[in-house]
Amino acid sequence: MSFDFTDLRLFVNVLDAGTITAGAAASFVTLASASERIRGMEAALGIPLLVRDRRGISPTPAGRTLQSHALIVLQQLDRMQGDLGDHASGLRGHVRMMCNSAAISDWLPDRLADFLCTHPGISVDLDERASQEIVDAIRGNTCDIGVLADSVDTTGLQSFLLGNDPLMLVMPRDHEWVRRKQVSFAEVAHCPLVGLQAGSALDDHLAGHARRLGVRLRYRIRLRSFEAICRMVGQGVGLGVVPRSAAQRYARSAKAKAISLTDPWAGRSLVICVRDAEVLPAHARQLIERLRQLERSATASA
Repeated sequence: MSFDFTDLRLFVNVLDAGTITAGAAASFVTLASASERIRGMEAALGIPLLVRDRRGISPTPAGRTLQSHALIVLQQLDRMQGDLGDHASGLRGHVRMMCNSAAISDWLPDRLADFLCTHPGISVDLDERASQEIVDAIRGNTCDIGVLADSVDTTGLQSFLLGNDPLMLVMPRDHEWVRRKQVSFAEVAHCPLVGLQAGSALDDHLAGHARRLGVRLRYRIRLRSFEAICRMVGQGVGLGVVPRSAAQRYARSAKAKAISLTDPWAGRSLVICVRDAEVLPAHARQLIERLRQLERSATASA
């Protein structure tokens, strides 16, 4: 069995397009060449890869397996080409990094800026994802480093504790709950809310817990930052759920009050997660160590 990169990219394009004709066009090969390549792949394997009918094509179980592996191979090829291009332009390292909403909005920017300023040859691809998606990406080797909540299962991966950062409720100072020390998410879920933009990792996280309660959250407005949420809450627009780090930084100046959520899933910590730190490139290990050093320094001075 011998497939080249053109075969793999053609096969992925055909499945994405739904027809061999459209897949051939997307791969910049003729229809005759595309058909011959796919027949050659099936002959080499001795099994059909596609089901062909009047509506187009669909993968057989073997075709789905090949598609999954082809995507990984092509992603690695694209990454290799990008990394080599970075070397040609003077960059000496590249890190794929994913973070949840709490990390990317409040915890990470200053710390990551410190590392990038002192390591001018390193570049970072940064993506916001829900914590479970980050773990899946690390297991699938499509992410080098994740910063996420410890509430998800990281069995088989390496995790390094950064610090406690539970979710808290912020409310106006004249709210009826202002004298309470804690509240359950079940109570909060029925109130008008101020939240992050739809599709953010924290938004998806809260929506999932609301669905388990049989409730659909009611947002009066969605914003891009925890600071904006606290400011809007302080004006009396609604309640908000933010990480403790954001509440400590913004609630007082926004004239808002923060109290704890009683739900176990809200009492979380932030962790750095990797598949195996020992096999990461040196620059990725340096980034992990620097983030941990900065967190220890911030905790000691708090």
